[in-house]
Amino acid sequence: MGCAISGLAPRQMTETRADEEQLTEEQIGMIKESWKVIQEDIAKVGIIMFVRLFETHPECKDVFFLFRDVEDLERLRTSKELRAHGLRVMSFIEKSVARLDQLERLDMLAIELGRSHHRYNAPPKYYGYVGAEFICAVRPILKEKWTPDLEKAWKTLFQYITRLMRQGYLEEEGTKRNHMLVSTKERPDKRNTAL
Repeated sequence: MGCAISGLAPRQMTETRADEEQLTEEQIGMIKESWKVIQEDIAKVGIIMFVRLFETHPECKDVFFLFRDVEDLERLRTSKELRAHGLRVMSFIEKSVARLDQLERLDMLAIELGRSHHRYNAPPKYYGYVGAEFICAVRPILKEKWTPDLEKAWKTLFQYITRLMRQGYLEEEGTKRNHMLVSTKERPDKRNTAL
Protein backbone atom coordinates (compact mmCIF):
# COMPACT_ATOMS: atom_id res chain seq x y z
CA MET A 1 0.00 0.00 0.00
CA GLY A 2 1.95 3.02 1.23
CA CYS A 3 0.35 5.70 -0.92
CA ALA A 4 -1.67 8.05 1.19
CA ILE A 5 -3.48 10.52 -1.03
CA SER A 6 -5.54 13.21 0.58
CA GLY A 7 -7.82 15.58 -1.21
CA LEU A 8 -9.58 12.99 -3.37
CA ALA A 9 -11.91 11.54 -0.78
CA PRO A 10 -15.58 11.97 -1.61
CA ARG A 11 -16.92 15.39 -0.62
CA GLN A 12 -20.31 16.55 0.49
CA MET A 13 -22.89 16.96 -2.28
CA THR A 14 -23.21 20.69 -1.53
CA GLU A 15 -20.05 21.69 -3.36
CA THR A 16 -20.42 24.25 -6.12
CA ARG A 17 -18.36 25.14 -9.15
CA ALA A 18 -17.07 28.29 -7.43
CA ASP A 19 -15.60 26.13 -4.65
CA GLU A 20 -13.51 24.17 -7.10
CA GLU A 21 -10.05 24.71 -8.33
CA GLN A 22 -9.80 25.00 -12.10
CA LEU A 23 -6.97 23.49 -14.14
CA THR A 24 -4.47 26.02 -15.39
CA GLU A 25 -2.88 25.88 -18.85
CA GLU A 26 0.36 24.82 -17.16
CA GLN A 27 -1.37 21.97 -15.34
CA ILE A 28 -3.04 20.83 -18.56
CA GLY A 29 0.35 20.74 -20.24
CA MET A 30 1.84 18.76 -17.35
CA ILE A 31 -1.00 16.22 -17.46
CA LYS A 32 -0.65 15.77 -21.22
CA GLU A 33 3.13 15.31 -21.01
CA SER A 34 2.86 12.79 -18.17
CA TRP A 35 0.12 10.92 -20.03
CA LYS A 36 2.58 10.19 -22.86
CA VAL A 37 4.63 8.13 -20.39
CA ILE A 38 1.65 6.62 -18.54
CA GLN A 39 -0.02 5.33 -21.71
CA GLU A 40 2.99 3.09 -22.39
CA ASP A 41 1.93 1.01 -19.36
CA ILE A 42 -1.81 1.56 -19.68
CA ALA A 43 -2.92 -2.03 -18.94
CA LYS A 44 -0.52 -2.33 -16.00
CA VAL A 45 -1.76 0.95 -14.49
CA GLY A 46 -5.39 -0.16 -14.86
CA ILE A 47 -4.78 -3.43 -13.04
CA ILE A 48 -2.66 -1.85 -10.29
CA MET A 49 -5.27 0.85 -9.81
CA PHE A 50 -8.14 -1.59 -9.28
CA VAL A 51 -6.22 -4.12 -7.20
CA ARG A 52 -5.19 -1.24 -4.92
CA LEU A 53 -8.76 0.06 -4.89
CA PHE A 54 -10.07 -3.31 -3.72
CA GLU A 55 -7.19 -3.60 -1.23
CA THR A 56 -7.70 -0.18 0.34
CA HIS A 57 -11.49 0.01 -0.06
CA PRO A 58 -12.82 -3.57 -0.11
CA GLU A 59 -16.39 -2.25 0.04
CA CYS A 60 -15.92 -1.10 -3.59
CA LYS A 61 -15.93 -4.73 -4.70
CA ASP A 62 -19.65 -4.85 -3.88
CA VAL A 63 -20.28 -2.73 -6.97
CA PHE A 64 -18.46 -5.23 -9.20
CA PHE A 65 -20.49 -8.41 -9.54
CA LEU A 66 -17.57 -10.38 -10.99
CA PHE A 67 -15.14 -9.47 -8.20
CA ARG A 68 -17.49 -9.30 -5.23
CA ASP A 69 -16.41 -12.64 -3.73
CA VAL A 70 -12.78 -12.72 -4.89
CA GLU A 71 -10.50 -12.42 -1.88
CA ASP A 72 -7.26 -13.59 -3.53
CA LEU A 73 -5.41 -10.51 -4.81
CA GLU A 74 -3.27 -12.62 -7.14
CA ARG A 75 -6.44 -13.92 -8.79
CA LEU A 76 -7.55 -10.31 -9.23
CA ARG A 77 -4.20 -9.31 -10.75
CA THR A 78 -4.51 -12.02 -13.40
CA SER A 79 -8.24 -11.59 -14.03
CA LYS A 80 -9.09 -10.93 -17.69
CA GLU A 81 -12.26 -9.17 -16.58
CA LEU A 82 -10.36 -6.82 -14.27
CA ARG A 83 -7.84 -6.13 -17.01
CA ALA A 84 -10.70 -5.30 -19.41
CA HIS A 85 -12.37 -2.97 -16.91
CA GLY A 86 -9.05 -1.32 -16.07
CA LEU A 87 -8.49 -0.71 -19.78
CA ARG A 88 -11.98 0.84 -20.12
CA VAL A 89 -11.23 3.21 -17.24
CA MET A 90 -7.82 4.06 -18.68
CA SER A 91 -9.48 4.69 -22.04
CA PHE A 92 -11.83 7.14 -20.33
CA ILE A 93 -8.84 8.89 -18.73
CA GLU A 94 -7.15 9.03 -22.13
CA LYS A 95 -10.27 10.62 -23.67
CA SER A 96 -10.42 13.06 -20.76
CA VAL A 97 -6.81 14.12 -21.28
CA ALA A 98 -7.47 14.56 -25.00
CA ARG A 99 -10.46 16.81 -24.20
CA LEU A 100 -8.71 19.09 -21.73
CA ASP A 101 -8.71 21.80 -24.37
CA GLN A 102 -12.41 21.19 -25.07
CA LEU A 103 -14.03 21.23 -21.64
CA GLU A 104 -17.59 21.10 -23.02
CA ARG A 105 -16.80 17.75 -24.63
CA LEU A 106 -15.09 16.54 -21.45
CA ASP A 107 -18.12 17.63 -19.42
CA MET A 108 -20.49 15.66 -21.65
CA LEU A 109 -18.23 12.59 -21.49
CA ALA A 110 -17.97 12.64 -17.68
CA ILE A 111 -21.68 13.36 -17.15
CA GLU A 112 -22.60 10.45 -19.42
CA LEU A 113 -20.19 8.20 -17.51
CA GLY A 114 -21.93 9.20 -14.28
CA ARG A 115 -25.30 8.35 -15.83
CA SER A 116 -24.06 4.94 -16.88
CA HIS A 117 -22.70 4.35 -13.38
CA HIS A 118 -26.23 4.91 -12.06
CA ARG A 119 -27.45 2.16 -14.38
CA TYR A 120 -24.69 -0.11 -12.98
CA ASN A 121 -25.62 0.82 -9.38
CA ALA A 122 -22.17 2.30 -8.78
CA PRO A 123 -22.79 5.26 -6.42
CA PRO A 124 -20.72 8.47 -6.37
CA LYS A 125 -19.20 7.77 -2.97
CA TYR A 126 -16.62 5.53 -4.70
CA TYR A 127 -15.59 7.80 -7.59
CA GLY A 128 -12.93 9.77 -5.72
CA TYR A 129 -11.13 6.61 -4.69
CA VAL A 130 -10.32 5.75 -8.31
CA GLY A 131 -8.42 9.01 -8.83
CA ALA A 132 -6.41 8.47 -5.66
CA GLU A 133 -5.47 4.93 -6.71
CA PHE A 134 -4.61 6.12 -10.23
CA ILE A 135 -2.16 8.62 -8.73
CA CYS A 136 -0.61 5.91 -6.56
CA ALA A 137 -0.28 3.62 -9.59
CA VAL A 138 1.37 6.18 -11.89
CA ARG A 139 3.77 7.75 -9.40
CA PRO A 140 6.33 4.91 -9.64
CA ILE A 141 5.98 4.80 -13.44
CA LEU A 142 6.78 8.49 -13.80
CA LYS A 143 9.66 8.25 -11.30
CA GLU A 144 11.61 11.54 -11.18
CA LYS A 145 9.06 13.21 -13.47
CA TRP A 146 6.54 13.01 -10.62
CA THR A 147 6.35 16.30 -8.71
CA PRO A 148 4.00 17.84 -6.16
CA ASP A 149 2.74 20.17 -8.92
CA LEU A 150 1.96 17.24 -11.21
CA GLU A 151 0.17 15.47 -8.37
CA LYS A 152 -1.92 18.58 -7.74
CA ALA A 153 -2.78 18.78 -11.46
CA TRP A 154 -3.98 15.16 -11.60
CA LYS A 155 -5.93 15.59 -8.34
CA THR A 156 -7.63 18.68 -9.75
CA LEU A 157 -8.55 16.80 -12.93
CA PHE A 158 -9.99 13.86 -11.00
CA GLN A 159 -11.95 16.16 -8.69
CA TYR A 160 -13.41 17.88 -11.76
CA ILE A 161 -14.34 14.56 -13.40
CA THR A 162 -15.74 13.18 -10.16
CA ARG A 163 -17.99 16.21 -9.72
CA LEU A 164 -19.34 15.83 -13.26
CA MET A 165 -19.85 12.09 -12.86
CA ARG A 166 -21.74 12.74 -9.63
CA GLN A 167 -23.86 15.29 -11.50
CA GLY A 168 -24.63 12.72 -14.22
CA TYR A 169 -25.45 10.08 -11.64
CA LEU A 170 -27.86 12.40 -9.84
CA GLU A 171 -29.45 13.52 -13.12
CA GLU A 172 -30.05 9.89 -14.09
CA GLU A 173 -31.41 9.15 -10.63
CA GLY A 174 -33.83 12.10 -10.98
CA THR A 175 -34.87 11.00 -14.46
CA LYS A 176 -35.60 7.47 -13.23
CA ARG A 177 -37.51 8.80 -10.22
CA ASN A 178 -39.58 11.14 -12.41
CA HIS A 179 -40.22 8.35 -14.90
CA MET A 180 -41.46 6.10 -12.10
CA LEU A 181 -43.72 8.84 -10.78
CA VAL A 182 -45.18 9.47 -14.21
CA SER A 183 -45.68 5.79 -14.95
CA THR A 184 -47.47 5.18 -11.63
CA LYS A 185 -49.80 8.13 -12.36
CA GLU A 186 -50.59 6.76 -15.80
CA ARG A 187 -51.59 3.34 -14.47
CA PRO A 188 -55.13 3.22 -13.21
CA ASP A 189 -55.50 2.51 -9.55
CA LYS A 190 -57.00 -1.00 -9.36
CA ARG A 191 -59.10 -0.02 -6.36
CA ASN A 192 -60.93 2.61 -8.41
CA THR A 193 -61.78 0.44 -11.41
CA ALA A 194 -65.06 -1.10 -10.32
CA LEU A 195 -66.89 -2.79 -13.19
